[in-house]
Amino acid sequence: MTVMTKPDHTTARATVRAPALSPATTAKPDLISVEQAKAMDVARMTDLFKAHLNPGQLHFMKLLGFHKIKVERAEGMFYIDQNGRKILDFFGGFGSLAFGHNHPRLLEARKKFQEEKRQEIAIAFMSQYAAALAHNLAKCSPGDLDMVFLGSSGSEAMEAAVKLAERAAGPKRPKIVYAENSFHGKTKGVLAITDGSLYRADFKMADNVVRIPFADIEAVERTFRSDPEVGVIVLETIQGGGGIIQAPAEYWQKLRALCDHYGVLWVADEVQCGYGRSGRFYAFEHYGVVPDVTALAKSLGGGKAAVGAMIARREVYMKAYGTPKMAMIHAMATFGGMGEACVTSIEALNVLYDEGLIDNAAVTGDYLLQRLQALREKYPKIIKEVRGKGLMVGLEFHDFSQTLPMVLRPVISVLDDKLKGSLSGFVGALLLRDYDVLVAFTEYNRNVIRLEPPLICQRDHVDRFVEALDSLLSRGIVSIVKDFVKSQVR
Repeated sequence: MTVMTKPDHTTARATVRAPALSPATTAKPDLISVEQAKAMDVARMTDLFKAHLNPGQLHFMKLLGFHKIKVERAEGMFYIDQNGRKILDFFGGFGSLAFGHNHPRLLEARKKFQEEKRQEIAIAFMSQYAAALAHNLAKCSPGDLDMVFLGSSGSEAMEAAVKLAERAAGPKRPKIVYAENSFHGKTKGVLAITDGSLYRADFKMADNVVRIPFADIEAVERTFRSDPEVGVIVLETIQGGGGIIQAPAEYWQKLRALCDHYGVLWVADEVQCGYGRSGRFYAFEHYGVVPDVTALAKSLGGGKAAVGAMIARREVYMKAYGTPKMAMIHAMATFGGMGEACVTSIEALNVLYDEGLIDNAAVTGDYLLQRLQALREKYPKIIKEVRGKGLMVGLEFHDFSQTLPMVLRPVISVLDDKLKGSLSGFVGALLLRDYDVLVAFTEYNRNVIRLEPPLICQRDHVDRFVEALDSLLSRGIVSIVKDFVKSQVR
């Protein structure tokens, strides 16, 4: 018989060679500190911009002379550069600076929030700040626009608006109508309703969209009548990128009636023209109509925080997301409704009304338009048209050939398309270089200078801007071109 014996007990254990332990501390890369960033000079800024941000954009900044500016601080209506030069801001960050730069009440609200160590991200809980901001936006909105989605940008707000409207319209009506020369954002979804070949590039667009002319109510009616799959129409109340283009009051009133008749949901993009810029909180309020869904951003964050919002009629919102099963389809994103951003927006809305900035936009905007119309009459061969509402104004120049002496026009006219935007660029560059005034441009009609100064703008700011423009135009086109060329070779 074979007897099995248990091996002698041993304390020895099998060992496995472990990998080398990680270093006790992770090596810190060669990072720039806050103080080093603040002290950076223009040459270093240019190198880093070219290396890590957008080399192609730098080309255009150099053409306009914008690359020479290092903003050291900003206050009210002005940027202050590295040389202490005060630059009058008639650009306004495409309408993002309703309160000017660093409004003291907004700074104080943010400082207090930080000192009290309030919660910033409260995804798991309800936020008193997000709830309060949503309430305030509902109170500022006419009709039954009272359901709010909070995000971080205009594009995000418009994405939310279009998605909500498409769901509420239903799967049998998936088509979305949009207008020529529209701009609704650069993110992938709303890019399909942004009418710009530059931005669309060769991306694959959503194919459930229908393009029609802007401000053509007959085109709207034909489209609604002929295509029962149309469920949504998306329009800027005032086209910003198109060159500050408006439709008459009757267009909006008939649009509302047609949407009601055909059961189409109207999304009003007020990202740029809203928030008091037109002289009313929403630009569509000028026409006595209310859309089904709208969107705000830009100045909603008070120029200190990135905030966007979609505001919808409760009936439309509930149809899209009103049950627990559907509630999370497009719920708030991680940075939607952040504490300090909401606090900033809450204070900003109060400042907007406490300081009468909506009324100021109407009154000062009228004064700006009057002064620019007088300038157009003085320089009819240079300024083609002045248009706008409130402090959202477009100044359109004639095609380049039309501004030149008669003998040169036939020769230069063949180049007008290629030269579009050159005169507005020359003027913008020289206003900055010689007069310390900053203006903007428009995406589609490059002959237009876009003026969207802060809503704190006063008559003396308007006078300074118009007098600078008058002085520049008085040089004559030939001298303006020569002066610009000289600026490029220095």
